[in-house]
Amino acid sequence: MKTFSAKPQDVQRTWHIIDAKDKILGAVAVEAAVLLRGKHKPIFTTHIDTGDFVVIINADQVRFSGTKENDKIYTRFTGFVGGKKVETPRMVRKRRPVLILERAVWGMLPKGSLGRQQYTKLKVYAGADHPHAAQQPVERTIA
Repeated sequence: MKTFSAKPQDVQRTWHIIDAKDKILGAVAVEAAVLLRGKHKPIFTTHIDTGDFVVIINADQVRFSGTKENDKIYTRFTGFVGGKKVETPRMVRKRRPVLILERAVWGMLPKGSLGRQQYTKLKVYAGADHPHAAQQPVERTIA
């Protein structure tokens, strides 16, 4: 028997919605990454984008375990001399709350063109409102 390899035209994409309110950041990010990659499907193929669309709402109310809210550090570099910027999740949450979840999910996806393609199917919103009701997203629960 030959090894099955999914083709792009075989993939049927569905929309999923995850409510991040009072959920641990890592649990939400893992669930989103699995859905984006398509690892929950029996036709999963490593080099083909078999993933679904994921909508995450209430990203501004996601929780951290332990004291990571104050201890974790996000670092970026502006490109200029002395341009290293350091922020804690508490500071990032004030400036742009969806960035916390976006970076967590990005870290769990493959680095390369396939990972970038899968990442475009992630939609994160700070509040409970989202413009994707017409796609009839399936609600996913996280323990």
